[in-house]
Amino acid sequence: MDVGAHTIGQAQCFTFRDRIYNNASVIDGGFASTRRRGCPSLSNPENNKKLAALDLVTPNSFDNNYFKNLIQKKGLLQSDQVLFNGGSTNNIVSEYSENPTIFKSDFAAAMVKMGDIEPLTGSNGIIRRICKVWPESTYQY
Repeated sequence: MDVGAHTIGQAQCFTFRDRIYNNASVIDGGFASTRRRGCPSLSNPENNKKLAALDLVTPNSFDNNYFKNLIQKKGLLQSDQVLFNGGSTNNIVSEYSENPTIFKSDFAAAMVKMGDIEPLTGSNGIIRRICKVWPESTYQY
């Protein structure tokens, strides 16, 4: 579960605005309120660039608080919170929240595996000119 890298770092306001202002979202109310203070509801270029730490508790430490936050419904990004939302990954989140040694060991092993991935090159690879768009027309061969 290499998403544990979100224990450190920041996200721009536009990536989580809907989550903190949408009452239907699974989120701790106090956490949402705190995050609203740094991310105005008005979407504009200036507000969209505002940053928030992915981990409010220990934003500059690589630790397992990220997983503790998810259990408390304090995941900043919806893509993170779904890891603890009644699904098959709940048990992994719980284990990592309780055992930082296992989290760090598993994370290190995942990073080594990712480092061993050979990039596709030449005609075997595809480079998207616009990363957020998937259609064939955005490919550069």
